[in-house]
This record gives sequence, C-alpha cells and structure tokens, in this order.
Amino acid sequence: MIQLYQFAPAFGLPNASPFCMKLETYLRMAGLPFEIPRFKLQQLQGAPKGKMPYIADGSHTVSDSGLIIDYLKATYGDMLDSWMTVEQRAVALAWQRLLEEHLYWAVLYTRWIEPEGWVLTKPAFFAGMSAPLSWIVPPLARRGMAKELNGHGMGRHSSEEIHALGCRDITALADFLGDKPYLMGEQPCSLDAVAYGFLANLLWVPLESALKQQAQKYPQLERYCQRMKSRYYA
Repeated sequence: MIQLYQFAPAFGLPNASPFCMKLETYLRMAGLPFEIPRFKLQQLQGAPKGKMPYIADGSHTVSDSGLIIDYLKATYGDMLDSWMTVEQRAVALAWQRLLEEHLYWAVLYTRWIEPEGWVLTKPAFFAGMSAPLSWIVPPLARRGMAKELNGHGMGRHSSEEIHALGCRDITALADFLGDKPYLMGEQPCSLDAVAYGFLANLLWVPLESALKQQAQKYPQLERYCQRMKSRYYA
C-alpha cells in the first residue's frame, strides 16, 4: 500500500501545506488506497528532496507532489484526467502553474513572514518539536522561507504589492470557476486537487489575511470547497 508522508493535520484541515493536501486529495479522488504514518521529524529529515510530501510505494520512493502524481498516473492509470481534450489539459496546466508558482508565494508570505501569520504557522508546523530544537529550528526555517521568497522575486515587493498580486490570482480563479461544479466543467480532474488544497488553506484557516478576505468575496469558492470536502472527505 502507498505510504503518504506529510505534515500532521492543522487548522482543522487534513494538512496546512497546500501541496500535502493536494496530494492526499488526489489519492482520495483517484480511489488509490494509502496510509499516512504519524508525522515525525525524522520523516522530513529523510525526505528525498528535503520537503514534504513524498510517498513510498513498494521499492519506489517519490518526492514532489507533481512528480508523485505523474508516477501514480503512469503506475495505476489516469483515473481523473483521461476525459480531457488536449486543449483542456493545457488550460488546466496553466491554472496549476498560477496556483503553485505564483499564488503559493503570496500565501507563503502571509503565513511565514507577516507577524500575524507566523503566530499561527509556527505551532502548526513545529508544535511537536522539543527543546532545544524548538528554539532553533523555527526561526531558521522562517529565515529560509524569507530567502526563498526573495530568490523567487515575490519577497522583493512590499506587503501591499504582494497582497495585490495574490488577490488578482484569486479573482481570476473565481471568475474562471463561475457557476461550474468543478474547475474544468462537470467532471472533477487533478486540477481540482490542487485548487482545493490552496482554497481550503485560504478560506478555512483562522488567519484574517488580505488573501482570505479576497477569497471570501466570492461565494462560489466557498461552495466549491464544501463540494470537494463533502465528496472526498465525508
């Protein structure tokens, strides 16, 4: 059986990491049996690329949520995306990139850099850590995130600019969803696993960020998250 290694649940969500939640949601959507071992710091230290999530499937260990899904499709079949046309697949990939390569960095900033977000983020990811690691690791991780943000470019902007960039992404996603049940139409696809992981982590986390406030302006996003939760996490 597939072993899914990810952070412990937090904020009342399956995971506080959009990428971990994306992968768990995909496994549920695809109907693939899996287990989640209880999170221990050693799992992160032993992660193939130093990040969560990763899976162990027999003799295969695969890291990175996108590469893991590629592996699962190649190994077990494409249960979610086979119905889409070439054009639909291209559109879905573009939306995935917007979420994972742009909106992600704005969300990261509100959680790890802004003081209000760090107050919630620190215990969500490091609550189980004992001293002296609990004194050392969280500030090091936070500085590491700030460095990654700066390297990406998002961290070079002001707070107001970062909020504006993230809010434009959210508005675009809400406009694209409209009154459709799923992002690409009547049927769910792997893009919905990505979107749900991000939107639930905006709407249902107790952090009153500018991004959350923007998402709350669009009732279709809340309805979409409730639809995904009811169908795959009942």
